[in-house]
Amino acid sequence: MNFKHLRYFWVTAKAGGITRAGEQLHTTPQTLSGQIKLLEDWLGRKLFKKSGRNLELTEDGRIALGYADQIFTLGAELESALQTARDGKKVLDFSVGVADSVTKSIAYRLLEPALSIDEPVRLICVEGKFPDLLAQLALNRLDLVIADEAMSRRLNVRAFNHALGGTAMSFFCTPELKAQLKGKFPHCMTNQPMLIPGTQASVRGQLESWLTRHGVQPRIVGEFDDGALMTAFGREGRGVFMAPSVVEDEIIRQFGVKVIGRTDELRDEFFAVSVERRITHPCVVAITDAARVTLFG
Repeated sequence: MNFKHLRYFWVTAKAGGITRAGEQLHTTPQTLSGQIKLLEDWLGRKLFKKSGRNLELTEDGRIALGYADQIFTLGAELESALQTARDGKKVLDFSVGVADSVTKSIAYRLLEPALSIDEPVRLICVEGKFPDLLAQLALNRLDLVIADEAMSRRLNVRAFNHALGGTAMSFFCTPELKAQLKGKFPHCMTNQPMLIPGTQASVRGQLESWLTRHGVQPRIVGEFDDGALMTAFGREGRGVFMAPSVVEDEIIRQFGVKVIGRTDELRDEFFAVSVERRITHPCVVAITDAARVTLFG
């Protein structure tokens, strides 16, 4: 296998498209497409399929991406180990899986304390679906999984949930859209465009029940597994969207949107899942302590 071709595929899958991947790899989209085609020919499988103007991974592509993650993570670990041996400094590798439904800014706030412990840390982050990350945790490929739901007891994985805390939810939109809303929150959202989390998000069911309970009937114009993409659409005025209240100030400052309301009836809860019943890993201790005291305290 030509690992250069595999790396091109890996970067493209992570970047979400040929153009962005080409910018990261400093190569043209035509060259990148050609290199990925050579890999597909060698494997005898299609790794991407077109979805409108975008590329989506095929089932074979998702399998290949899982292996590519492991291959390039091991390569980075090899480089780090050799660097450590040369410098004579011990660095603690800390591998964390972050469920793709977790808001990126919250993921950063949760993980940042791990870099503040007394010993040098090399943080290795892997993003993916919660069940896939749990499988890697069970195989000891990850030290920790961060998710917005607890691991089900029905899963045959020997791991333990550690509650980090939760936050109320806030609803946002552009100033222009807010000026069109009539009445009090939440009824002002009736018949208005709304962007909602995808069906895999733990807060999705809560949202649907909450809207029904309050008799609010928005016009759903988009569903998103990626919260960052939902926020990008909301920033452009495509609809009302929601996000954890704990990052409310950051969203207002970064995207220039307004809060139209917030509610404690909707809660986004966060969990650290590890193979340790009693937490001893210094990075995990730092994460759980900071989350409970600073972020969600």
